[in-house]
Amino acid sequence: MKPTDIRITGVRTNYEHHDYRTTMKFGGMPVDKATVLNVECDVVTGDGKTATGFGSMPLSNIWAFPSREMAYDQTLAAMTTLAARCETIAGDYAEFGHPVDLGMALEELYLAAAAEVSGELKLVQPIPMLATMVTGSPFDAAIHDAFGKVHGKNCFQTYGQDFMSRDVGAYLGADYAGDWIGDFLLDKPKPRMPLYHLVGALDPLDDGELTKPTGDGLPDTLPEWIRYNGLTHLKLKLNGDDVNWDLERIVKVDRIAAETQATLGVDTWYYSLDFNERCPHVDYLIEMLEKLRERTPKGFDRVQYIEQPTARDLKAHPENKMHEAAKLKPVVIDESLTDLESLMLAREMGYTGAALKACKGQSQSMLMAVAAQKLGLFLCVQDLTCPGASLIHSAAIAAHVPGVAAIESNSRQYCPKANLPWEDKFPGIFVVRDGSMDTSCLGGVGLGAVPNTDAATAP
Repeated sequence: MKPTDIRITGVRTNYEHHDYRTTMKFGGMPVDKATVLNVECDVVTGDGKTATGFGSMPLSNIWAFPSREMAYDQTLAAMTTLAARCETIAGDYAEFGHPVDLGMALEELYLAAAAEVSGELKLVQPIPMLATMVTGSPFDAAIHDAFGKVHGKNCFQTYGQDFMSRDVGAYLGADYAGDWIGDFLLDKPKPRMPLYHLVGALDPLDDGELTKPTGDGLPDTLPEWIRYNGLTHLKLKLNGDDVNWDLERIVKVDRIAAETQATLGVDTWYYSLDFNERCPHVDYLIEMLEKLRERTPKGFDRVQYIEQPTARDLKAHPENKMHEAAKLKPVVIDESLTDLESLMLAREMGYTGAALKACKGQSQSMLMAVAAQKLGLFLCVQDLTCPGASLIHSAAIAAHVPGVAAIESNSRQYCPKANLPWEDKFPGIFVVRDGSMDTSCLGGVGLGAVPNTDAATAP
């Protein structure tokens, strides 16, 4: 035990519920609301110093717990039931340790609890590991935040030998013996990072597609958003079940972007393509990319990477190897990435990149950041339409991990009201100019966020 180690002494949770300003299509399903789980965690060091940390994350059950057999309210209820169980488990955990020690130990207990909850609720589909990780992530964030606060340090400065008793090898195996998480992180955040703006499959691209203006003062169409934020990075949500639709969508986005950027004097911008696992097979992706290159070579060149195009269960679909597709563009594992085993399997199957997400837990994200860098993988950080503190957390990961080129902030498009309590404290994160975020503010104590006192307590 190090004198800096902490023990959890108390845990409290509450929820926020937000309606989207416009509907997002996700994995073929419309989404128009979010439930955010907030966690406060009290800790004490061996010599009696105390602090309270804060973590927050949208549960996003449509993404974390997709189901054709269960309704939205059922999967959400399963996750909130699990959250209550996690609150008890974390509050009862009496061991001292570094937050990564606590986080990895608690993850195992949360997974066991998920199996119990699935049985007790008689779910026709058990709570997936990804949904368990999302549910546990604000607890993990609160522990890391408290650790930074009790020692007066930014969390990303607490992953070296000064604070940790175990190297990465203790968590990931002998190949990582002698490696320390802190050696794979930046001591200070990158001062600015480009923003990836989401172009949803239901979002109107131009006035011809705009049927119902929001009238709330924010942009409605793609040209308006490009001018409003000076955008240089666009993330395109695609359907994955109609090559021609996907192709025409990208071509139209590229045409509109080119016309708009020309008026702004911008000659360089980028795209990422997100199929949310909807491609039936890898040949679909290759066909679409080859047709895109034929239709608009410049548009093809602007594609920076592809997010996981096919089903997340890699073991069940060994035929979906990405080697040929990855020769065209980096292909990033996203939904499948839950641990080192899944990362190694994805690499064997031809994936050349990895998406880090705060919603999978700070502890797990830090370990995967080390593994991905050692394996030489393309890295990106994606959010979960994260508002408020969860966006700050996501942005902090992106700003402290070398090689991450850009950041996401979907909440500013879909639930901006949830960000209002945070804008004055972190204007660089919530007010986007010149297509980028001012991330220099992310070097504060803990994870950098503070509890939102306006959050409504769950009924």
